[in-house]
Amino acid sequence: MQNSVGTMSRAVMSSQQKIAEKLTILNDRGIGMLTRIYNIKKQGQVWKACGDPKAKPSYLIDKNLESAVKYIVKKFPVVDTRNNSLSQLHKEKQEILKNLALYYFTFVDVMEFKDHVSELLNTIDACQVFFDITVNFDLTKNYLDLVVTYTTLMIMVSRIEERKAIVGLYNYAHEMLHGASDREYPRLGQMIVDYENPLKKMMEEFVPHSKSLSDALISLQMVYPRRNLSAEQWRNAQLLSLISAPSTMLNPAQSDTMPCEYLSLDTMEKWIVFGFILCHGNLNSDAAALSLWKIALQSSSCLALFRDEVFHVHKVAEDLFMNIKGYNKRIADIRECRETALSHAGPLHRERRKFLRSALKELATVLADQPGLLGPKALFVFMALSFARDEIIWLLRHADNIPRTRNSDDFIDKHVAELIYYMEELRAHVRKYGPVMQRYYVQYLSGFDAVVLNELVQNLSVCPEDESIIMSSFVNTMTSLSVKQVEDGEVFDFRGMRLDWFRLQAYTSVSKASLNLSDHKELGKMMNTIIFHTKMVDSLVEMLVETSDLSIFCFYSRAFEKMFHQCLELPSQSRYSIAFPLVCTHFMSCTHELCPEERHHIGDRSLSLCNMFLDEMAKQARNLITDICTEQCTLSDQLLPKHCAKTISQAVNKKSKKQTGKKGEPEREKPGVESMRKNRLLVTNLDKLHTALSELCFSINYVPNLVVWEHTFTPREYLTSHLEIRFTKSIVGMTMYNQATQEIAKPSELLTSVKAYMTVLQSIENYVQIDITRVFNNVLLQQTQHLDSHGEPTITSLYTNWYLETLLRQVSNGHIAYFPAMKAFVNLPTESELTFNAEEYSDISEMRALSELLGPYGMKFLSESLMWHISSQVAELKKLVVENVDVLTQMRTSFDKPDQMAALFKRLTSVDSVLKRMTIIGVILSFRSLAQEALKDVLSCHIPFLVSSVEDFKDHIPRETDMKVAMNVYELSSASGLPCEIDPALVVALSSQKSENISPEEEYKIACLLMVFVAVSLPTLASNVMSQYSPAIEGHCNNIHCLAKAINQIAAALFTIHKGSIEDRLKEFLALASSSLLKIGQETDKTTTRNRESVYLLLDMIVQESPFLTMDLLESCFPYVLLRNAYHAVYKQSVTSSA
Repeated sequence: MQNSVGTMSRAVMSSQQKIAEKLTILNDRGIGMLTRIYNIKKQGQVWKACGDPKAKPSYLIDKNLESAVKYIVKKFPVVDTRNNSLSQLHKEKQEILKNLALYYFTFVDVMEFKDHVSELLNTIDACQVFFDITVNFDLTKNYLDLVVTYTTLMIMVSRIEERKAIVGLYNYAHEMLHGASDREYPRLGQMIVDYENPLKKMMEEFVPHSKSLSDALISLQMVYPRRNLSAEQWRNAQLLSLISAPSTMLNPAQSDTMPCEYLSLDTMEKWIVFGFILCHGNLNSDAAALSLWKIALQSSSCLALFRDEVFHVHKVAEDLFMNIKGYNKRIADIRECRETALSHAGPLHRERRKFLRSALKELATVLADQPGLLGPKALFVFMALSFARDEIIWLLRHADNIPRTRNSDDFIDKHVAELIYYMEELRAHVRKYGPVMQRYYVQYLSGFDAVVLNELVQNLSVCPEDESIIMSSFVNTMTSLSVKQVEDGEVFDFRGMRLDWFRLQAYTSVSKASLNLSDHKELGKMMNTIIFHTKMVDSLVEMLVETSDLSIFCFYSRAFEKMFHQCLELPSQSRYSIAFPLVCTHFMSCTHELCPEERHHIGDRSLSLCNMFLDEMAKQARNLITDICTEQCTLSDQLLPKHCAKTISQAVNKKSKKQTGKKGEPEREKPGVESMRKNRLLVTNLDKLHTALSELCFSINYVPNLVVWEHTFTPREYLTSHLEIRFTKSIVGMTMYNQATQEIAKPSELLTSVKAYMTVLQSIENYVQIDITRVFNNVLLQQTQHLDSHGEPTITSLYTNWYLETLLRQVSNGHIAYFPAMKAFVNLPTESELTFNAEEYSDISEMRALSELLGPYGMKFLSESLMWHISSQVAELKKLVVENVDVLTQMRTSFDKPDQMAALFKRLTSVDSVLKRMTIIGVILSFRSLAQEALKDVLSCHIPFLVSSVEDFKDHIPRETDMKVAMNVYELSSASGLPCEIDPALVVALSSQKSENISPEEEYKIACLLMVFVAVSLPTLASNVMSQYSPAIEGHCNNIHCLAKAINQIAAALFTIHKGSIEDRLKEFLALASSSLLKIGQETDKTTTRNRESVYLLLDMIVQESPFLTMDLLESCFPYVLLRNAYHAVYKQSVTSSA
């Protein structure tokens, strides 16, 4: 046998074997096959767990076909197709062939992959390849990777429960359709049967490969033990520290085994465990092998097979060795290692993570300050990333597979977010300062590596032509490099050079090679260093994926989410929560081109997780901000004027030496006490909230945006969106509107709370770069509309509804009066007391606060709502006019005939109703004038120049201007809060009432007669007890003083609509009203003339209110001496009644 192997190795040149190329291709294909097999296994689990019948193939779940499937599995691989139990499958054969083809041919591909691997392993044995991880790193690593990938693949195939059913069913359908079995089926069926227990079969299979495999594994004794150290040993060696030796800070980080320094510990453990299971004979014969095996078994209780599939190494190894004679000692070793792993591995890895958190933090901080150090200390960065990634993966794997008997605390790490965050920080530094690293290593390669390599090549005693050509090309490639290429943005590509070195390793590692790498280890070590340097120039992204890819989290979604929520719960860790969305950017790197169908699934998972994380972070920040706002609103509430009443009362009582209250009553704390600290250690709730918020906002502000599967996420926008929604709800909530009791917050108090809220929100800009003004504009502008963007009521609709339905309705009911002297509505003393004080909602300060809150748009909506109520009253008035149209027509022309007027007046109906409705209109218009005045005051403070320009525009509009143009000017003026001769809102409201059945002339006549009706009805007010004029309030308690505003504005609006002369109609009104009132001067009945003087004053008010009437005109109709005497009388009566 040995002679034939030697002959074969001499007969076939190593270059023709293409070992390097085959290893590269088969390793990549192996990962692809694993991905496909993994998806088939998961699909099988979905079929089992899924309740949706559409998700499962009918022939796998149909009860009628169950016996046929069981028969195929039982008889597999030799199935008699003529058996009666299979007849039920006959009609499904087309569907079976179509649906199972993808799965079946995946198993065929696995078989072909197995054949290629076996062939390559035989070739490697035949060539007697030399393996040493420290010398021919790429060759050894790829060889060991292939062995582990092959082993993993066969284990994964054996874990697919439906494998026999799938293969057997497909072959049955193929035979039914084509009359013969698929040509691959006999071998495939045999392979599935042979690999029922894959490791047992492979132990037999690897007997011929034992020498090569054990050599490769033994070479790890120089690397693995010094990588698998405790945190204390790392700390003593000051591992990864740049500042421990300042004098050597600029020296390049060097090692004879550069690529081994950042080689995954997880990968090495898989090599050792699987490798020595396959060539277990070495464990008895080689102490070094046994030592490596034991260390690996003590580090973990389970290994990762692929993604979230794990391998419980101790149990499997023990079961395998139980059947081998003379392995009792090895079984004892395994049991001992299992106990050590269960008791010591958890604390060991916990301490490592603790060390790495501080080490990575230091490294990231130093490199952020001095990015130039990324050049000489690049190795440290990739070592740090690899170490941290190994620890995170170990934690993830073991946390999901904790033995029930063990303490789970070792597998719960609430600080893992911090470690991931610093990994992301280092990754960001590498990406950001890539050109810095390129400059450094381009100079390193051309100025040092090329020179040293050239010397090594020159000193070689034997160097065949082929090897010499490759070596020379390396030197030439490096010598030609220059910094200018980096500055010009030239794209470097050293993949060819690295593949040539891989090929050269294969050529020089076979036995009988002219240049044997085992004799020139310095050359191998130098080239490994050079390869690392080339990767620093052209493969930084690939290096980051190799050393710090955390796409494994994609397959541990539940654990991933749990870690995230633990991070948010701990205020000190919340600043690192951005690490979780950043990890979602890794997910797509775990996909493979041989399984394109999973890209969409993994992409969707990455998007949904990233969205969920950012949303939760924004929600948490929003909740903290809301809590701070609540605290600040409470503090600002303490400064409201109403709270000083008690203090003033105490001061007055103290002055007058009155004793009030109980002696033991505690003194009320004054606002501002919360700011007085007795010591620095005192931490208030507000302090805690601010600290937690600043930590979380740091995370939200960490990156402007992140790209996940070609989708861009902007963390700050999540916060902005949540703040808008919460601010909207809070503003509406702070109105404290209760529909049942009709209670609502005072506008001034709401404004105070909103300002306090806005102050807090504005301070958020100190933490996060968001445009809080945009939030204010979006939210506050929506609050000026009837409904917000979600269709919810706003403060505009709530306050409009309250003022109309509660305050003004109580005015109509006679419980509230409008006091012009106070410019406010005031409660009247009545039997049933109101639940609110009208003055506290309608005085000038409250109306200004309302204007601040609602803004011009909101006040416009309020006005339109008021006008709608007025228009409904006018519609009713018109109906009353129509009822009395004949009488009013006669009265209009008979005002100079007292007797006839008296007779006609008695025929009028609903006189009181007309006056009541006009009074209601007057009250509404008085309220509107208060609102408009307040709006003008507010806008004059905010936009004085604009308001003055509008005012100037309105005041200088020529009289001859077209009414449409004039109305546009009035509309602008009204929106600015300026009073207008003709109210545009009232004109619009009354215009919509035009009836189709009535001609314009008839409408005009009704409008004229309405003014006549009001004019002739005024004398009846004198008999009302409540019509007495009060000089103190400058009005009447029954609000008839509001008639002046109603008469003027209704007349102006109606005659603008009907294009009549407002002035002429008001003159006519004045003539009729004065004539009617003069008649009551001649009355002798005291009841009828009870408040005659008070009613006389209405004429003066109407003229004072009107821009169209003058005192001269009034003098011509109604002697001024009567007005003067009336004023004298009501003032005298007022003094008498108060005395």
